[in-house]
Amino acid sequence: MLSNHYPIKNIQEITGAAGTIVNDNTISTLLTDSRRISNASEGLFFALSGRRNGHEFIAEAYAAGVRNFVVKQQTEMRMPEANFLLVDDVLGALQKLAAYHRSRFNLEVIGITGSNGKTIVKEWLYQLLAADKNIVRNPKSYNSQIGVPLSVWQISEKDNLGIFEAGISTTAEMSKLEAIIKPTIGVLTHIGTAHDEGFKDRKEKVLEKLKLFTNSKLLIHNYDQLIDYKNEIPVENCFTWSTNFKEADLYVFTETVISRNYYLRAKYKEKEIECLLPFLDEASVENAIVCWATMLALGYTPVEADKRIERLSPVSMRLELKNGINNCSVIDDSYNSDVQSLEIALNFLNQQNQYPTRTLILSDIFQSGLQQDVLYRQVADMIKTKNINKFIGVGEALITHQEYFDVAEKHFYPDTNILLQQLKALNFVNETILIKGARSFEFERISQALTLKAHETVMEISLNALLNNLNFYKSKLKPGVKIMAMVKAFSYGSGTFEVANMLQYNKVDYLAVAYIDEGVALRQAGINLPVMVLNPEVSAFDKLIEYKLEPEIFSFNLLDEFIKYSQSHNLSNYPVHLKIDTGMHRLGFEEFEVEILCDLLEENRYIKVQSVFSHLAASDAKEHDAFTQKQIRRFERAYIKIEKALGYKVIRHIANTAAIIRWPSTHYDMVRLGIGLYGIDAATTAESNALQPIATLKTSVSQVRKVHANDTIGYNRNGKLKKDGKIATIRIGYADGYLRAFGNGVGQMLIKGNLVPTVGNISMDMCTLDVSNIDVREGDEVIVFNDEQTIEDLARQIDTIPYEILTNISQRVKRVYFYE
Repeated sequence: MLSNHYPIKNIQEITGAAGTIVNDNTISTLLTDSRRISNASEGLFFALSGRRNGHEFIAEAYAAGVRNFVVKQQTEMRMPEANFLLVDDVLGALQKLAAYHRSRFNLEVIGITGSNGKTIVKEWLYQLLAADKNIVRNPKSYNSQIGVPLSVWQISEKDNLGIFEAGISTTAEMSKLEAIIKPTIGVLTHIGTAHDEGFKDRKEKVLEKLKLFTNSKLLIHNYDQLIDYKNEIPVENCFTWSTNFKEADLYVFTETVISRNYYLRAKYKEKEIECLLPFLDEASVENAIVCWATMLALGYTPVEADKRIERLSPVSMRLELKNGINNCSVIDDSYNSDVQSLEIALNFLNQQNQYPTRTLILSDIFQSGLQQDVLYRQVADMIKTKNINKFIGVGEALITHQEYFDVAEKHFYPDTNILLQQLKALNFVNETILIKGARSFEFERISQALTLKAHETVMEISLNALLNNLNFYKSKLKPGVKIMAMVKAFSYGSGTFEVANMLQYNKVDYLAVAYIDEGVALRQAGINLPVMVLNPEVSAFDKLIEYKLEPEIFSFNLLDEFIKYSQSHNLSNYPVHLKIDTGMHRLGFEEFEVEILCDLLEENRYIKVQSVFSHLAASDAKEHDAFTQKQIRRFERAYIKIEKALGYKVIRHIANTAAIIRWPSTHYDMVRLGIGLYGIDAATTAESNALQPIATLKTSVSQVRKVHANDTIGYNRNGKLKKDGKIATIRIGYADGYLRAFGNGVGQMLIKGNLVPTVGNISMDMCTLDVSNIDVREGDEVIVFNDEQTIEDLARQIDTIPYEILTNISQRVKRVYFYE
């Protein structure tokens, strides 16, 4: 019987590893992240080196129970029970092991690649084919050099179809993924601009992607996309589709919208066939056509393909974090339920520290391919390792297997309706609640019941984009340089604990806030990172000490007050940070004051200087580079004197976001990452795709009305149209942070992809747009800013800076956090 349980000695042979085996362990789980340890006793930890060196986290994994490691270098730490497999290339060993595992199974495998739509097509093919096949597939979008081997490792004897997506960002990557996936059938999705920067031209990118299909027997692709690459296609047997060329196997010649569905007619095998898609947007239509072509290529009849595609459900690829009732947070994953995505969602739940209770609401899991007894034992074990305090199971299968769940508080209900009837009795207070259910259970109703009601103006925050931006700046630092993340002003308007939890989980070294109450809020939300307070008030020293916050000391008066407080409260060696004014002239000790400061610091037992820092005034502006250099020299003179007076080394930092890119010589021991974390940094123009905007501000249309030329609109009768037309009233105003300066045509918003100008003054709660030239209805979505109309664009419209746009978004605008 084939399985993914391997004796550690077998893995040593497969990977060609050196090292001594001290325990004959069996391996079933591959681990790459010390924060996400499951099944530790059978886990094999790969110490990967990328933005962080995995060898630095071996001790953490060992403490979590892992006893088997693949490493490039031996550890000097004492771990007598551990097996260490020594290899030249840790990632290569992971890929080699996964490729060997794949080679043991003779199953049909669909390999998917492209620029866009890979994950959607994979998930839709799963929906379409799951009735006939036991399918193994990538969890979410695990399609990278690491994600693919972890996905393929899941193949077991019960599976008779694999569906794996593969993503690349540059050359010489796809061959490695092909060797692991070994697809027998290939699917090529849309080729767009994503990752263009990793290739010299579009042809190089297309040819690299086609390497996935080197040994495939069938390839499904858009005829139009490969028309210039016919001679380079590595597969003889192709099934093509097109909306332009009649010679394609599936020629789609008519597209019509019928009652919010997309109706397609096509020619296939000399006959007209039809398909009704439950989607209207262009990307979904193209992805659905790819699935239609794939089903036909696999031998499904046009009637059966149409019937199944008509029932396709939207794919929710992201977890949604929202404010809930009774001081709760709600993580909404209410459209998706399988074991792999459950583990991902539980890991995200474990990142949340804002409330003491972690709650899981879970439905029965369908189409797992496992016997129910095996499935629910596996789920129960997973839940136990993830420290769930409260478990609510919905469905007959969970009721049948409820004895497996070892949770302090647990409840079971046969269906969603009965749970909703009993919801108040469950007394949700101070909890982080993960809602995870199969679509048929309609768990979105539970989400609605537990989420705080708010008006329709929402700012969506992408935690994935935040993580991308953090990793980009990490990549610019030398090993050992720390990161202080600026989370002042509600994380530049983006949220407090939601952002801080992500930063803490991804191991930034310090956080910085403007005032003590901001630091207190972080501590109350479970954030235990060191927190520097930039502008501490003497009146709040009690709170500063109670919550273990670290003050910036910027003047003799503040230093004197803090030392007196320390004396009266018997404090010693309390951590503080000294601010040097090198030219910003806001806060800090000036250079001529440093000698006196050193005298006060010598043998002072009440404080311990953690860091010495300064603030660059114009690190992003080339015309002020000479002044920046002058600031750097002043800073270096100051910290040298201070370290000499103290007799010990301190953390030195002066680089802000722009200086991380423009002034690498100023990285010293730590950098302060601010606005760049949120996707804005003028210094990254040379790497235009490096940062991702993290925020989208959206609202909706309240009313549409016709107005005559010269009719006045809004307060003071300032708004007029030059000719008869239409206006739309929008649910956002200056109380939401859309400033009055945007009024009278200065500002623009996006409706259905069209930029439309404001008309008249901006009111407190609403404003009006000129929509004369587009079809608009009440309830339509309106984008204030996103990745198309950016925050920088809005700043230019009213001659301000992006900081002001972000931080002005008021607290009554609901923040919703997404994590894919």
